[in-house]
Amino acid sequence: MSRQKLVGWILIAVSVAYVAWFLRVRLLEPGPAVEKKEWLNLIGSIVIFMLGTINVRLAARRRRSGKD
Repeated sequence: MSRQKLVGWILIAVSVAYVAWFLRVRLLEPGPAVEKKEWLNLIGSIVIFMLGTINVRLAARRRRSGKD
């Protein structure tokens, strides 16, 4: 597994874990209101998920073209 693909999967795993935690703990449970900073963290996590997906897809494309 190439380093690019490994980093992509790590980014995906961390961002999915944060989004799952946010949905489970902050949105579905009663408690204090969700702050602006937490919404920004959620948006950042979604962006990191997209970057991880792009990384994995580019690594696959590089492997198919034989530049690995």
